[in-house]
Amino acid sequence: MDLAISTSEQQGATIVVVGGEIDVYTAPLLRDALDQQVAAGRIHIVVDLNGVDFMDSTGLGVLVGRLKLVRNHSGWMRVVCTRERILKVFRITGLDKVFTIVDTVGDALVAEVTQEG
Repeated sequence: MDLAISTSEQQGATIVVVGGEIDVYTAPLLRDALDQQVAAGRIHIVVDLNGVDFMDSTGLGVLVGRLKLVRNHSGWMRVVCTRERILKVFRITGLDKVFTIVDTVGDALVAEVTQEG
């Protein structure tokens, strides 16, 4: 399956909506899309994974790397995900403690105020 990525702006944050499968073949596309946002100065990023059917460790690596990148620029990254299959990957690796994972884009935008701001 292919990877679909779209971006939009909402309340000062960049929303990156991802659909399909994130694996060793498609993860570079996600990395490039996120890197383009950071290079353009967009360091408040919400990654919506609700359209993702599968994600392996390569995809997690991309997200961890981009999280470090935006934090180095005093930014933040939130993950929107309600799919149990994807959430399990975060839990197994302990990354559910590293990322702010919420149910909706709206929740992610509110999390900016209530968490690391």
